[in-house]
Amino acid sequence: MKTLTVRLPDSLAAEIEAESRERKVSKSDVVRDRLTSAAPRRPASLDDIADLIGSVDSLPEDLSTNANRYLRAGYGRKRPR
Repeated sequence: MKTLTVRLPDSLAAEIEAESRERKVSKSDVVRDRLTSAAPRRPASLDDIADLIGSVDSLPEDLSTNANRYLRAGYGRKRPR
């Protein structure tokens, strides 16, 4: 088994400690249980966003291939402070 070190907010660490005392198991067991019981996250598929494709009017047809041409305003560049 691998070891992983994480930093937790004081409130969450206290909650895990309290649960470990209540259940009489280690804090590591509590964290492992919480991680394995969390619902797995699945990436968004094309089916999830299919209704959004083409829903924005008045954009240039070649925006994806000529982004720099249309985004000359400095998008993504650091601005002077």
